[in-house]
Formats: sequence, C-alpha cells, structure tokens
Amino acid sequence: MHFADVDGFISKDTANCPGAHDLTPEDNVASLLFAEEQGSFLVGAAAALKSETGHIGFIGGVDIDLIHKFQAGFEAGAKHINPDIQIDVKYISQPPDFSGFNDPAKAKEIAMSMYESGADVVYHAAGGSGLGMFQAAKEYSDATGGHVWGIGVDSDQYLTVPEELQPYVLTSMLKRVDVAVYETIKAEVEGNFQGGYITFDLARDGVGYSTSGGFVDDIAPQLEDLKQQIIDGTITVPTS
Repeated sequence: MHFADVDGFISKDTANCPGAHDLTPEDNVASLLFAEEQGSFLVGAAAALKSETGHIGFIGGVDIDLIHKFQAGFEAGAKHINPDIQIDVKYISQPPDFSGFNDPAKAKEIAMSMYESGADVVYHAAGGSGLGMFQAAKEYSDATGGHVWGIGVDSDQYLTVPEELQPYVLTSMLKRVDVAVYETIKAEVEGNFQGGYITFDLARDGVGYSTSGGFVDDIAPQLEDLKQQIIDGTITVPTS
C-alpha cells in the first residue's frame, strides 16, 4: 500500500535488517538512524578516565552488527585515553538466539567474572539484560569493600534502576529518540520534511552521555572536548 501524499518516519537501525541498505527510501518516509558508536566513544573515554585498574569490560546482548557499533566506539574511546587499557568483551548470545537482550542472570554472571578478573568499569549494550550487570557491580563492591562501576545504554539508567543500584551507574550512553522524533515532526510542521535515511549523531544531539548522580562531573570537561572533536571531524569514530 502506497500513501503518496502522507509524510511519515520510522525510527530504526538498519544494521540488523538484511538487505535494508539496498532499499530505496521513499521521498515521504524518513528512516531515523543513530550514531551509537559516537555516544559509546564518550562513555568508553569515561570508563578509561575513571578506571583505577586500567581494566574495563564490554557486554553485548547479541553478537550482531548493530551491537558491534557500540563495542567499536567504546573500545576506541577507552584507547584514546589509555592505549594500553585492557578491555574484556563478551556476548551473551549468538544469532539466531536473541535471548541475550533479556537475560539479566547471564549478564550478571558475565559482569561478575569481569569484576573478579580486575575490570572496575563495565559497559553493557544488552537491553533488559543490563540490570544484571548493575546487580553484579553492587554485589562485588559489597563483598570486597571496594567500588566498581556499570555503564548503561540507550536511556539514563540511573533513573530506571532500583535505588540501591544507582551508586553503581557511572553514566549511560544516551540514544535520543525524543530529539529525533521532535526534529522530524518540527521539519514537517515547518514544511521542511525530507525523506530518506537521517542519522542522528553528536552534531544533531542524537546521542550522548548522562550525568545523573554526578559521577562524571569531574571529567565532563574532557568528555565535552572529545565530543567537540568528533563533531568537528578531528576524531573519526569506527563502527566496527
């Protein structure tokens, strides 16, 4: 069915849609994409700046191209700060098994293993599984008398985890769907709507990092400087 006189938008990521990049977008449909690798670069830098052990970790939900963007950006950001940093990487499941996005028990097990091996900051891109990582951070910290961190994804997870887990949420990589939807509707209202693929990156305020809890306040100037370098093109963030 074709609606030639109706403008619309789809918020999606084509990375996990076979053949999606071969499709020709309609002039009246905007496909909203996000530069997750750029936001992940910033939280990777935050992880390296906050790590006291020089050892951090990444937990991916499912081993697919979309999540590889998060991993690539995180690793690049961390290594930009500390080229010698050790980064553990583990995926919860392999396609076609997508349970890795909703398996907090497995994420907790993986995160605990990373903390026990010396990582003191772990970033997840694993959807609902991420809660298990924060639980592991608290349990490990309680058991050892130290303090380890978790980094959330997509939304500000400091605001969504149980209160007892908030002290372990260093920051979150934000995917600003609200900004993307608002800007697209605004363009339609103002008569400037354009179809096709639109990527919301740092320059468009489509991705970023959260500051709730104040745990990255001391490194915010460095993160903002890196953000501007990415926007200016001085730093190019890999996607894989």
